[in-house]
Amino acid sequence: MQRREVSVELDEELLAAARAEAERQGRSEAEVIELALRKYLVPLEVLDRVWARTARENIDPDEAMALAYEELKAARAERRAKNAS
Repeated sequence: MQRREVSVELDEELLAAARAEAERQGRSEAEVIELALRKYLVPLEVLDRVWARTARENIDPDEAMALAYEELKAARAERRAKNAS
């Protein structure tokens, strides 16, 4: 994955918490912030895929919810495997 430097403004308390967590885990601040973004964004990607499939295949709401949980479980397993390597 290609990396790119960015600048953002964050709440000072939030940044302090990220720094403390990075130190606690022995990671860089960037790694902690990236992980937090991934934990937030991956479920949104899953929902986008589910809603697209629901519209395309005319799935009822209960089936859509079951599919969402399956997709979320698969995304989490993929993320765990990636983080373990």
